Amino acid sequence: MPDNTWNFMDPASQDRVLTVIRRDADDFFALVSDPARWQARTACEGWEVRDVVGHMIDATEGYFPGWDAAHTGAATPEPLGLTGMAARCDANAKAFRSLSQDEAIARLRADFDQLMVAFEKLDNESWSGLIVSHPYMGPLPAMFFAIFQLVDYAVHGWDIRQGTDAPHGLGGDSADLLVPLMFVLWQATTDASSVTEPFSVGIRVTGVNGGDVRIDVSPEGLQYAPGAIDDLPVIIDFDAASFVLTAYGRMNAGTVRGDAALASRLRSLFFAV
Repeated sequence: MPDNTWNFMDPASQDRVLTVIRRDADDFFALVSDPARWQARTACEGWEVRDVVGHMIDATEGYFPGWDAAHTGAATPEPLGLTGMAARCDANAKAFRSLSQDEAIARLRADFDQLMVAFEKLDNESWSGLIVSHPYMGPLPAMFFAIFQLVDYAVHGWDIRQGTDAPHGLGGDSADLLVPLMFVLWQATTDASSVTEPFSVGIRVTGVNGGDVRIDVSPEGLQYAPGAIDDLPVIIDFDAASFVLTAYGRMNAGTVRGDAALASRLRSLFFAV
């Protein structure tokens, strides 16, 4: 029987997801609290540590209007869409440079605590049944906002450590929980305008949420589904962490078995967010 506490879409995962978020957030706040590191480079091009904190304030506070509207029935703006998200996030993150280190961290900590209280209040029905408007993606089930917080604290914590050049990695629990989201991310960030002929690629991931997934690409976009992949022209093998970091554009990882050109073609389709 599958352990549904590892499936962020299942209410059974709530305690596990929130525990892992808190652990990664504690690590993140410890990292960014070092005065000597505040203006240090990170793995995010053009961002210093202070800009990562600014981005986190922007992202977290961007959730609150949709969260409030979900409970009050108020109208929400049209979603901005993902294609311009990277540029908007860059500008918004750097707009917080006017804050001191103490001010920025205190603001983000208060935002984080407020959002975690909202997550903790979700019951089994509302974990996946409460629909909240995301500023870029539009209406989503509430549990997506929890997994997005895990992305923020796990991946951006990795970004900061990467900037130090010290040995480090992505935590196993975080990576395992995020694996299913990466297929959603790929589907949402595919630019299929250059695709003229359909093709298929197999993805094999290890870890708790690992398995074989078939990727089918056509001019209409990307579709994915668990299933047999041994008959496909190329299979890319990942461990959980390298899959997450590859999907988020932090590295080109994975063991390519078969048609390397086809594997590269898949990788070229995704735009940054």
